[in-house]
Amino acid sequence: MTGKARIHELRTWLDGAPDIPRAVLERQTRRLLGAALVAANMSGAVLVLVFATVVFPDPPNLAHPHQVQVINVAIFCSYFLLGAPVGVGWGIWLFRPIHRLAAHDRDLDEAEKRAVLRGPLRLMTLQAGLWGVGAVVWAAIDGWFGWLLSLKVGIITAIGGLMTCAAVYLLAERLLRPIAALALASGMPARESWFGVTPRTMLAWALGSGVPLAGMVGTGIAALAIPGMHVRQLALTILALGLVALWAGVQITYVASRAVADPVHAVSDGLGRVGHGDLTVSVPVYDASELGQLQAGFNEMVRGLRENAKLRDLFDRHVGEGVARHAIERGVELGGETCEAAVIFVDLAGSTRLAATRPPEEVVGLLNAYFGIVVDVVSRYGGLINKFQGDAALAIFGAPEPLDDANGRALGAARELTVRLQDRLPQLVAGIGISAGTVVAGHIGAEQRFEYTVIGDPVNEAARLSDLAKTSPDRVLAASTVLAGADPDEVGHWRLGSTVTLRGRTARTRLAVPYRKPPPRRRLGLLPRP
Repeated sequence: MTGKARIHELRTWLDGAPDIPRAVLERQTRRLLGAALVAANMSGAVLVLVFATVVFPDPPNLAHPHQVQVINVAIFCSYFLLGAPVGVGWGIWLFRPIHRLAAHDRDLDEAEKRAVLRGPLRLMTLQAGLWGVGAVVWAAIDGWFGWLLSLKVGIITAIGGLMTCAAVYLLAERLLRPIAALALASGMPARESWFGVTPRTMLAWALGSGVPLAGMVGTGIAALAIPGMHVRQLALTILALGLVALWAGVQITYVASRAVADPVHAVSDGLGRVGHGDLTVSVPVYDASELGQLQAGFNEMVRGLRENAKLRDLFDRHVGEGVARHAIERGVELGGETCEAAVIFVDLAGSTRLAATRPPEEVVGLLNAYFGIVVDVVSRYGGLINKFQGDAALAIFGAPEPLDDANGRALGAARELTVRLQDRLPQLVAGIGISAGTVVAGHIGAEQRFEYTVIGDPVNEAARLSDLAKTSPDRVLAASTVLAGADPDEVGHWRLGSTVTLRGRTARTRLAVPYRKPPPRRRLGLLPRP
């Protein structure tokens, strides 16, 4: 693996909880965190040592300056060597909640989550304690050589400690991001001020600007209060502090800005994917601040969108896509409206005998295949399956939204449906009736429970034609009035038949059936008027 690939893998791993075992995750995090702690403390130590021996001038009239310098270097190195094991041991003790998270594959409780999330703060407190003790001890020893020297080493050590503490907090927050994502996977804890963006930003300012500026101010005060300070030494001190401010400001501002920008970018990318219809997206929640609330809120929003999409899908399946869209766009209220529509009624013959002579599983399979063909054909012609009634189906063309050539579409769907059913389910006999005319379409029922339906003479006529079609050789019958309003190309596929009086009706109905063979070549205008 190339170096660039390793860097990309590390950055991807740092952006959230990767799909690796928790034990491996804990071990890698511990190693990286240990390396970061060592690097931060070494940088702070080198800074203090250089500032104490080279940059900041010794007080004037200091007896034996070379001897004092050797003693200070020895004290500093001794304390660093003694304090390092203490810091490592204390850090391992503070790492216990993270170790428990890896050892036990379970969700953490509220207290354990807080312990994990407070890891950067606790590590910073640990470093502050160690550096604070070092500053007091060093200043006390140098007090034997003069209070100005004691003040000098105390201020320098405090500056180095503050910079180290800020660096440890920011680095630990970044490195513990995958662990925090695991801890927050089961929910966000109650917000605390220490987890906010403001403390993190203030720490970045303290490291990048505040501490070096405080050193410059202290240098200026010393130059005014202490006589005999050389201009060259003063310039060297200010120059060194300025360079530290520039270098640390760029590095730490970048780290702090990434800590804010990464969650925002993740949410922004997620919003883009949601905008393109991807509702499977989620972002890792690894921050307990306002940014973590943003991440968790985004995931909750997408979760709600997925639930709404499921409900919309179920709604479409139950009432039909057209009815669902009409209800969402215009609202739902009881009542109906008069419109022109074409109706197809499909009903099986002998379904009772079928259920009595075949296993239930086979009957259900046949019915599902039968209704699947009906839904597919009707949908492709722009119709709407209004309802299933046992082994029958009612399809509407032209409601709830107007449909161009609704009659022609209904006739074409009926012809194809007849062929598809006979080819794929020859063991079933289905009668298909088609009618058209004025219907009342709307929501019928009560406020608590209602359904969309169509009522009118065409519905009754289509049902009676379906019964008659069960015994017809063609298995499909249309009322001649449907042909009157259909496209001439579709009318050419039908021929007029006899006139009958349907059951329960007084008006006579002229029947139409599709040609079994291609229609004869003649002008459509010469077809008999229905």
